[in-house]
Amino acid sequence: MPRLSLAKFGALTPRLSSEQRRTAAVAGVAHALHDGYTDLIYIMLPLWQAEFALTYAALGLLRSMFVGATAVLQIPAGYLSERFGAAIVLALGTALAGLGYCLCGLSTGFTMLLGALVVGGIGASTQHPIGSALVARAFAGTGSLKALGAYNFAGDVGKMTVPATLSLMLLAIPWRPALFILGGVGVAIAAAILFTAPRRESAPGATRPGSERAEFARQRQPLAFPLLTSIGVIDSATRMGFLLFLPFVLTAKGATLQTVGLAMTLIFAGGAAGKLACAFIGARIGAIGTVWLTEGLTAAGILVLSQLPLLPALILLPLIGVALNGTSSVLYGSVPELVEPHWRTRALSIFYTGTIGSGAVAPVLFGRLGDLLGVWPALTVLAFFVLLTLPIAWLLRRHLPQ
Repeated sequence: MPRLSLAKFGALTPRLSSEQRRTAAVAGVAHALHDGYTDLIYIMLPLWQAEFALTYAALGLLRSMFVGATAVLQIPAGYLSERFGAAIVLALGTALAGLGYCLCGLSTGFTMLLGALVVGGIGASTQHPIGSALVARAFAGTGSLKALGAYNFAGDVGKMTVPATLSLMLLAIPWRPALFILGGVGVAIAAAILFTAPRRESAPGATRPGSERAEFARQRQPLAFPLLTSIGVIDSATRMGFLLFLPFVLTAKGATLQTVGLAMTLIFAGGAAGKLACAFIGARIGAIGTVWLTEGLTAAGILVLSQLPLLPALILLPLIGVALNGTSSVLYGSVPELVEPHWRTRALSIFYTGTIGSGAVAPVLFGRLGDLLGVWPALTVLAFFVLLTLPIAWLLRRHLPQ
């Protein structure tokens, strides 16, 4: 097969090295699988409720335990990868994530199911800090931003394809063997990761400790990384809060259950496109300009959506998805620019802890706000809440490389 020219995709270097291709493939597959595993829970909640006679509080606990374990263990996963190597820890985490779903398929009650999801969440904690650090080490400059955007896009592909695969499997077989099979696929992919993931600390062309960018990272003020993380926390909380309210907003406009399902597909598809597109937009207009563009469109889109009838609202959803998810690609891609290369994995694990943790807490807080004020006022508060990122981005602008 001929080697692909990166110029076609707007990257800086004319060709991908074999190590860059391998890194991109390993990180992309891992991201797709882990994010797909995370969203499988949405498909399974109604089935588990019927099987085990669970309350809504118990169903919420199942989701929270998986996401909570993933969020809390981001930093330990980064430390382990520094000590034992990224390939070993990423492969072990992927195997644990797959094992968790195998155990779900064997569960005979709520307690065992809860424990299985905790195992899966522990495994899923390894992917984000390690996968993104591998990509950041393999690609340099704006090429890193674009590569991280493609890596981010792979996660959204997994969110669409893995749950869809489970849905098709459930037409032919019961949910227990279906989960066991999907869990086994994860264990098999873990073995492939172990043998194919790059072992070298950095690939050719990556940023090195003595480089100009490393010197830039050392000279920047210490507030840069916290400011960037704050934007990520607000962005993630807004996204999860909006997804919490969206089905109720559409139902109030007259949407059926099938229409709500279509709406979620539209916004996830827009989100996947936004993550890829905004990585290239960010490489062209800069991180700050992209944050202002996407977060401003998010706020405007939420406010407009609340006033539209059902059909125009559905048409607007993909654009909201682009803005809602696109910011994350620029934020992830900016982390390597603000820290020294040897601290990247640790910094990314801290960043993901904040963003995933806020995504886990936000539905509870905004849900309580919705109980107190109603859905429409809470949605308005959410639209103005995301605008807090704009002054933070203005403060951050002096800390980012031009």
